[in-house]
Amino acid sequence: MSLFDLTGKVVLITGSSRGIGKASAIACAAQGAKVVISSRKQDACDAVAAEINAGFGEGTAIAVAANISDKAALQHLVDETRRGFGRIDVLVCNAASNPYYGPQAGIPDDQFRKILDNNIISNHWLISMVVPEMRERRDGSIVIVSSIGGLRGSTVIGAYCISKAADMQLARNLAHEYGPDNIRVNCIAPGLIKTDFAKALWDDEAKVAERNATTPLRRIGEPEEIAGAVVYLASAASAFMTGQTMVIDGGVTI
Repeated sequence: MSLFDLTGKVVLITGSSRGIGKASAIACAAQGAKVVISSRKQDACDAVAAEINAGFGEGTAIAVAANISDKAALQHLVDETRRGFGRIDVLVCNAASNPYYGPQAGIPDDQFRKILDNNIISNHWLISMVVPEMRERRDGSIVIVSSIGGLRGSTVIGAYCISKAADMQLARNLAHEYGPDNIRVNCIAPGLIKTDFAKALWDDEAKVAERNATTPLRRIGEPEEIAGAVVYLASAASAFMTGQTMVIDGGVTI
C-alpha cells in the first residue's frame, strides 16, 4: 500500500468549491478518498462534487453548503457528512475570510471580529464537532490551512495575519490534547497562491513582479501545489507528525 493511499478515508474540506480547497479535494479523491465539498453556496459545491464524481466515480464526493460563521450550519455539515459517508477521518479547515486591507489602526471592530470568528473560532467549533468520533476510533488527522502571514508582520493584512498565527497555536494546543488518542493536528502555511481569495494580492502585475524578484522560485504558487501537502497530512505518510506548520511559499520566508 502506498504511504499516500487514502482508500476508505472520508475527508471533509471547508472552502472547497474553488482554490486550495478544491485542488485538495481532487488530490484526495485521486488517492482513493471520499470527499465532502463545502462552501457558502450549494450550487458551487454541487458543481465541484459533480466534477469529482465524473472523474473518480459516482459516490466519491458529496456537497454540503455551510457558512463557517454559523455554528448550527457547521453541525449540519458534520451531520450530513456522517449521514452520507458514515464517518469523518480527516478534517481540513481551509475556509477563511479577510474583508479588510489596510493599516491595523483603521480596521472597524466588526470586520476585526469577523476575521477572528471565521478564521479561528469556526475552526475550534468544527474540530470540536469531529474529534469525539476520532477519539473513539483512536485515529484521525486535522489540517488547518494557515498562512505565512502568521509568521510575519504586515501593514496591509494585519488582522488576517493575527488570525493565522492563532491557528498555528491552536494546532499546537490541540496536538497536545489529542495526541494521546492518536489524533494529529497540523497546519499548512502557504505563501501567495493564485486563488480568487488572494486576488487582491496578485492581480497587480507590477506588484507580482516585485514579489517574484525576491522569491527564490521567482513565481507565486498554484492551488495544486498546496494540495500535495494536504494529502501528505491526511495519509499514513505523516503518521508521526503533529503540532507542526508546513511552510509552502516558494522560499519567501527564508
